[in-house]
Amino acid sequence: MPEIKKVTIYSTPTCPFCKMAKAFLKENNVSFEDKNVADDESAREEMMKKTHQLGVPVLDIDGKIIVGFDKQAISETLGLKKK
Repeated sequence: MPEIKKVTIYSTPTCPFCKMAKAFLKENNVSFEDKNVADDESAREEMMKKTHQLGVPVLDIDGKIIVGFDKQAISETLGLKKK
């Protein structure tokens, strides 16, 4: 069984790629903390410090930052088996 990693996703409610990324995590039974950067100024600042940009989604997986819904990078970082 793969080790449990701390996953945070920075997203906005209207972003289609954010929805896809969260659905992908749920499909793979990966628990995550969702931070809405549209409403939460401190989460937005936190994301900016990590990425130096405002694009979403941003995934922070145990300190590895993935900008955008990059299914392959997310799978590799989480150690998910290919379906």
